[in-house]
Amino acid sequence: MSAKKPAEPSPESIARSDRRRVAAEEGARALADVERQAIEVRKNMARLREVREAKEAADDALRAALPAPSLKKRSRKPRT
Repeated sequence: MSAKKPAEPSPESIARSDRRRVAAEEGARALADVERQAIEVRKNMARLREVREAKEAADDALRAALPAPSLKKRSRKPRT
């Protein structure tokens, strides 16, 4: 007994193949979206790092330009 495939696919097999195709397309779109978001996050992190490093450099330059604060001695209150 040889089971031959029918010439036309059944409605169930057509629906199954359509669901698989749609799922594959949605999966590809989702992966592309995740990758795009990851790239945006990395760009933003790099921008924020540059801003932070520039601020730290400006703070260091300002700190170097200012005179060092002199330490004041604590005065002792006389005991009564």
